[in-house]
Amino acid sequence: MPERLRSPATAAQGFTLIELMVVLVILGVLAALIVPNVLDRTDDARATAARADVNNLVQALKLYRLDNQRYPSAEQGLEALVRKPTAGPLPPNWRPYLDKLPSDPWGRPYQYVNPGIKGEIDVFSLGSDGQAGGEGKDADIGSWQ
Repeated sequence: MPERLRSPATAAQGFTLIELMVVLVILGVLAALIVPNVLDRTDDARATAARADVNNLVQALKLYRLDNQRYPSAEQGLEALVRKPTAGPLPPNWRPYLDKLPSDPWGRPYQYVNPGIKGEIDVFSLGSDGQAGGEGKDADIGSWQ
């Protein structure tokens, strides 16, 4: 429409303060309903990732045992899956079993106990709190589960 034919009422269109406030309130209510559900999913995703990592580490340890007739000692730890141990007992048929050791989803190293407390060997993450034991999202995630 040419400029000279516009009425003054249509020339300055926009949103009123009330309309903007209503939209902000609706967005706030939606965020209050959705954000807690999304945050709970992050904890579930981290626990699932930790279980997958523990299973992969246990499988690599089983391959190590097949090749070398024993699991790495507690002193050699999970590092024996990546680098050939230099302290005894030395593995006779060592090869790399992993490219690198993963950290748990909370950024800490996985724990390895040989002999295990809950199995022949134990591989576990200390959970989100980094402390042994715990419940819910703070619970340990291990090879015995």
